[in-house]
Amino acid sequence: MSYKDPIIHIDEQLCTGCRRCAAVCPVDAIIGEPGYPQTIDAHLCVVCGQCVQICTAYAADNESTTALRAVKLQERGQLPNVREPLFAAYSSGDIQKVKAVLADPRRFKVVQCAPAIRVSLAEEFGLPFGTLTPGKMAAALRRLKFDRIYDTNFAADVTIMEEGSELIGRVMSGERLPMFTSCCPAWVKHAETAAPELLEHLSSCKSPMQMGGALFKTYGAELDGIAPSDIFSVAVMPCTCKKFECSREEMSVDGCREVDLVITTRELACLIKDQGIDFIHLPDEPFDSPLGKYSGAGSIFGVTGGVMEAAIRTGYELITHEQIPNLQLDFVRGEEGIRTAEVQIGDLELKVAVVAGLKYVDAVLAKVAEGTCPYHFIEVMACPEGCVSGGGQPKLLLETQRKIAYQARKSAVYRHDSHQKVRKSHENPDIIKLYKDFLGEPLGHTSHHLLHTKFVDRSLKEEMS
Repeated sequence: MSYKDPIIHIDEQLCTGCRRCAAVCPVDAIIGEPGYPQTIDAHLCVVCGQCVQICTAYAADNESTTALRAVKLQERGQLPNVREPLFAAYSSGDIQKVKAVLADPRRFKVVQCAPAIRVSLAEEFGLPFGTLTPGKMAAALRRLKFDRIYDTNFAADVTIMEEGSELIGRVMSGERLPMFTSCCPAWVKHAETAAPELLEHLSSCKSPMQMGGALFKTYGAELDGIAPSDIFSVAVMPCTCKKFECSREEMSVDGCREVDLVITTRELACLIKDQGIDFIHLPDEPFDSPLGKYSGAGSIFGVTGGVMEAAIRTGYELITHEQIPNLQLDFVRGEEGIRTAEVQIGDLELKVAVVAGLKYVDAVLAKVAEGTCPYHFIEVMACPEGCVSGGGQPKLLLETQRKIAYQARKSAVYRHDSHQKVRKSHENPDIIKLYKDFLGEPLGHTSHHLLHTKFVDRSLKEEMS
């Protein structure tokens, strides 16, 4: 799959033209008349998958559609033997590819899981919204025969070390402000498409998923004595756009893809069911060390405002050399929309903004282009509640269900953070060891080589030139 292949699709045989997908698309990428099948403008589409989440047009499972269902699920890269409804809007599936890799004894299989997976996966097995299951998730992945079970939360802690240091440098120099976060691939793709002239304002950091992939095939490979070329790296993500991100041409290290394949929360649930694993009764098992140990700050990346909160926890202490007085930063927590705040960090008054929902970001971009944007640091998440509401999460048909589920997932994320012994990225002992033994220092030569990236002009003007 190349980065130009479509990932989000609308099946014309099933689409009724209700245009609910168009109503939630933040970039107006859905094209069509009411009552007729819709299509997707692949150039504008940010692959956020919100259209997949909202779609209710489906093929009822009866005698007349059974054969059609099996064929279409096979075409979509899914598993016909797992009872999944067939909806018109869908994302490309990669379960068959994962099964083939897991059956190959020649490959060393590594998997990482995003923060939002552990608060949503259990829903697919009938457990209440927001049930927190990191231990069962790790146990299930071992039973699927992955050789190493790592955690994207660890890489989130690395991201804070790099991004926090980058922000401090920019604020002190006054250059390229405001700085935007760069961990949401749908937001990055939109910036590349709609505002390529402002790309210098994005943090140069790769996302936690890609940082993790780079570290698994370098630092992790050294620890395990495995050749990087023998490692197959899978990421379980709540986000359909992560499939796009991992296949970007620049997301490689020393000739190896950082992440070879991404599957969503829904796909992992299907894989567990396909293998007959009794998820509910699995024991709690740990992630593998050292690339699976994380702080509370790493775990809150899954909610809107979480990246900002994690960055402030570390940035405050790096600047002031004093303990932050309060770890729970309620002023950046919230729901869809734009939130702003001023944070006193020593003598510095840091002005921050959190944008939850991509439809709100264009007004901010306009101010940046005009030179009138007052903020130093801006977090952008494409999905309305952050990653907990991502396009790859368990599908909920009713609006009331979604509201209850998103709130429960967010509450579980914050509860998980509050129960961690270490709640700041720079105090994670395995992060300290990583920099001491391998990376050197944030923004150093090795870090820049492995953990930072450049962005691409995807405007129509660039494509036509």
